[in-house]
Amino acid sequence: MSGRVGFDGRVVIVTGAGHGIGRAHALTLAGHGARVVVNDLGGAVDGSGSSGAAERVVEEIRARGGTATASADSVATVEGGAALVRKAIDEFGRVDAVIHNAGILRDRTLAKMSEEDVSAVLDVHLAGAFNVLRPAWPHMVEQGYGRIVLTTSSSGLLGTFGQSSYGAAKAGLIGLMNVLSLEGARSGILVNALSPTAATRMTEGLLGELADRFDPQHVAAVGTFLASEQCELNRQIFTVGGGRVGRIFLGVTPGWYSGEKPASPDDVLDALDDICSLDDFIVPESGADEVALIQKVIGTAD
Repeated sequence: MSGRVGFDGRVVIVTGAGHGIGRAHALTLAGHGARVVVNDLGGAVDGSGSSGAAERVVEEIRARGGTATASADSVATVEGGAALVRKAIDEFGRVDAVIHNAGILRDRTLAKMSEEDVSAVLDVHLAGAFNVLRPAWPHMVEQGYGRIVLTTSSSGLLGTFGQSSYGAAKAGLIGLMNVLSLEGARSGILVNALSPTAATRMTEGLLGELADRFDPQHVAAVGTFLASEQCELNRQIFTVGGGRVGRIFLGVTPGWYSGEKPASPDDVLDALDDICSLDDFIVPESGADEVALIQKVIGTAD
């Protein structure tokens, strides 16, 4: 890596940029030289309604001497995602990075949620990523460069009571990151994810007395780095909040080898300690790494 984090006129789309973390992303990016497409439908936390939130953030950026344009297109639809990318191309001629931050909440237990509670959340978080990235991807491939930052959550990575649709969507974005990081590498497209904790409308009343320590700017600093040319990381998940930045990863243990003869359920029960032991593990970069681990264990056992 060389130089300081900067964008030298690169164009970055930020979804859900009208409030909270998305707004912080947009302001920070613009402050580092990016031309920002500020996307936000401007609705409430549950996705209802609309307002001029994106326009207000654009006004803030311009007042600080930055360059930005507003988009109120809904990423929950294929048409909205396509219109958002067209906006970037029409206004600035290219798309260098996408930070997919848009999201809504419909907190209900599985027993109480409606079909619309499920579809509304999945459409914004998970389908929304596809709706924006599919039209943006060819531009990144053609220019041989791109940065994608997806927003996951501890609700998906670890679980939160009453957030099954939200958690499933957020975990789905990690699956998307894993695949796109492989598909994009040959074209200079790097894909990473943020798992943020910040004082926003979504977390109102949840952070207690420490809420003022969780400024969205802490998250935006990491998001801006991940969206920059200076970032050479790929397929990483960062947990960010309150000034702390950490890495979350998926590990695989060597496990237990049953031999050539298939194990019985009782064999599995007896071997649980060996299967679940964390004494040694790998952090696989793809499914091929796990196959290699299986082959290694079999070879050692033989």
